[in-house]
Amino acid sequence: MGTVAALILFAGVWGSWGTAQHVMLAKGREAGTVRVTRCAGDTCTGPFTPTSQGARARTRVELADSVAVRKGQTYDVVLKPGTTDAVRSGPAGILYAWVPLGGALLLASVVVAGGMRLTRAAWLLGLSGAVLLTSAFLAVQ
Repeated sequence: MGTVAALILFAGVWGSWGTAQHVMLAKGREAGTVRVTRCAGDTCTGPFTPTSQGARARTRVELADSVAVRKGQTYDVVLKPGTTDAVRSGPAGILYAWVPLGGALLLASVVVAGGMRLTRAAWLLGLSGAVLLTSAFLAVQ
């Protein structure tokens, strides 16, 4: 059961790191703002206005459509290198990027409590996941 819990946590980190690396290690990346003008399917698009030195303006970048993205709003973003894909930056972007880890913490807490009978560790994992998910929800509003 310990291996299963570790695998769940590893998968949560792996799922989060794909986005979190661009937000947390933003030095040298193009940073700016995007004003969402259109949402269709699972992406929203809008013009990119640079705020970092060396970044260039773009007429259209893509931002993943989610509950946290609304048409007409302006968001701080970081562009993924070599693409027009934008990722939310700042505290809201960091917390939102780690949401998969929050879910993994909640799931691993059930495995630790039920399979390993370590209730204190399970409570710690579960509460950590709940705090992360709640913080992300409040930050992106």
